Amino acid sequence: MISVEEALAHCLALAAPLGPETMPLAQAAGRWMCVPAIATRDQPPFPASAMDGYAVQGDPGPDDNFLVIGEAGAGHAFEGQVGPGQTVRIFTGAPVPRGATRVIIQEDVVKIGDRILLKEGMDSATHIRPSGQDFRAGDSLSPRRLRANDLALLAAMNIPVVTVTRRPVVALIATGDELVMPGENPRPDQIIASNSFALKAMVEAEGGLARLLPIARDNEAELATVLSLAEGADLIVTIGGASVGDHDLVGKVAGLDQSFWKIAMRPGKPLMAGRLNGTAMLGLPGNPVSAIVCGHLFLLPMVRIMLGQPDPAPQPRQARLAMDLPANGPRAHYMRARLTDGDGLPDITPFDRQDSALLSILGQADALLIRPVGDAPRGKGTTVSYLPL
Repeated sequence: MISVEEALAHCLALAAPLGPETMPLAQAAGRWMCVPAIATRDQPPFPASAMDGYAVQGDPGPDDNFLVIGEAGAGHAFEGQVGPGQTVRIFTGAPVPRGATRVIIQEDVVKIGDRILLKEGMDSATHIRPSGQDFRAGDSLSPRRLRANDLALLAAMNIPVVTVTRRPVVALIATGDELVMPGENPRPDQIIASNSFALKAMVEAEGGLARLLPIARDNEAELATVLSLAEGADLIVTIGGASVGDHDLVGKVAGLDQSFWKIAMRPGKPLMAGRLNGTAMLGLPGNPVSAIVCGHLFLLPMVRIMLGQPDPAPQPRQARLAMDLPANGPRAHYMRARLTDGDGLPDITPFDRQDSALLSILGQADALLIRPVGDAPRGKGTTVSYLPL
């Protein structure tokens, strides 16, 4: 058996960033932008009014009055110039007229015909957003997974098309005579295939495309047939069939160049990875919790590296242990746990039942408490590492 860290290194070595493609901005949400985006103009592109009010010249005070010579609105600039004793009615977002150095907010003004009078106790701020206050032409947005906020920024930078990494295609293959799909009528000795649906959702939430292939039954011919349907995928993921039983066939498939098999981890010992006819392949355990936990630790990092993310590995966080725990054994233990608000750090409580077949416990968990190999007993209040779920 190899360590979790060694297994992750092997998995990441099997993956590589995919090629770029261009994407209209309106379709780019959630995609990995793989080259910097360069602003083509300043924002704002002109000095703009930050308030509704009156644009004036100089630094006037209470009881000063001005002649209103025009109006400026968003998208409707005043083309003239403001001189001494003059003002232009202006609205938020409008270009500040030439000659004006300040906007008096409308609450500080008394309007009398075509003139305004400034009130006592008036605001002293200028209320002008300078050109380029937000960003300048030539400023860049670095590569990232594009969020809604990023799309707004890119649009303001006048960028209609972005360069993104092609989404990795992940073929998911559940294996085993005991499995049927949800909605079918299982025999008494069969169970419902569940792992694929969680893994599909995880892959697609990370930015990949998941293909659910038919269940592969426990014979070499049918497994080979289903694997042939994965042609064109960037990553093949099998679920089950990688243990030590007589019907565990994935490791025997022709064309498999195995990188490793079995890791010092629970849940998830019978993990396997390699290449199948040149395509990266990950063999997940069949137990539901084992498959999903290994999906978080190994599958998603492989998807991230295919997208070009510079930090594909899981990023542990810190929490405070809410109970005493005994020493851990020779395998790293990723315990299903619950987080609660604490003082500074969250408190973390592992569930009493940690059987790798218990999906109901995983459904209640929002964290994986990480117990390293040979970890000493931990007392309540100890700072520990966890991964969010």
